[in-house]
Amino acid sequence: MSFKTIVFLTFLPLQLMSQTQIFKFSSDFKTTDWIIVNDGVMGGISTSTIKLTNEQNGIFSGTVKLENNGGFASVRHSVKNTNVSKHSKFILKVKGDGKVYQFRCKSNLYDRHSYVYEFKTTGEWQEIEIPFSEMYPRFRGNRLDIPNYKGESLEEIAFLIGNKKPETFQLIIDYIVLQ
Repeated sequence: MSFKTIVFLTFLPLQLMSQTQIFKFSSDFKTTDWIIVNDGVMGGISTSTIKLTNEQNGIFSGTVKLENNGGFASVRHSVKNTNVSKHSKFILKVKGDGKVYQFRCKSNLYDRHSYVYEFKTTGEWQEIEIPFSEMYPRFRGNRLDIPNYKGESLEEIAFLIGNKKPETFQLIIDYIVLQ
């Protein structure tokens, strides 16, 4: 065994121990764990669902339409008020359809803004690393002039698609962890 292998094996458990699971889809999944919020809140007609696959993954899918000032679909999950100050990033394991999605979080459910990170999917399984410092504040599509996510508390996570064009979409989600 080489020195590099020993060092890697020594540090691997430390890395795994520093992860905190936020959500892992499993047979215990209830559709009420997640809330669909589409552009219908502003007159749009986009549709989406979240379901559990046979492989125990979540699948967020639907159709984004631009009619009636629409153009987005999202799904949200409330998190018991979680102190995330010992972590510096989210890690998502997802499989998309080549489209751009947003991962969003809120440090307080009553905040009007969310902190946003956009990522492009490849059609293959990906682990997306999202540093807290790269999540910028946004409200109703506008970037706000306040600091990026500080990573102190967490009360909500969400996925959103809104690429300013009509499209069908499918995002398969395995897990969301903090590291």
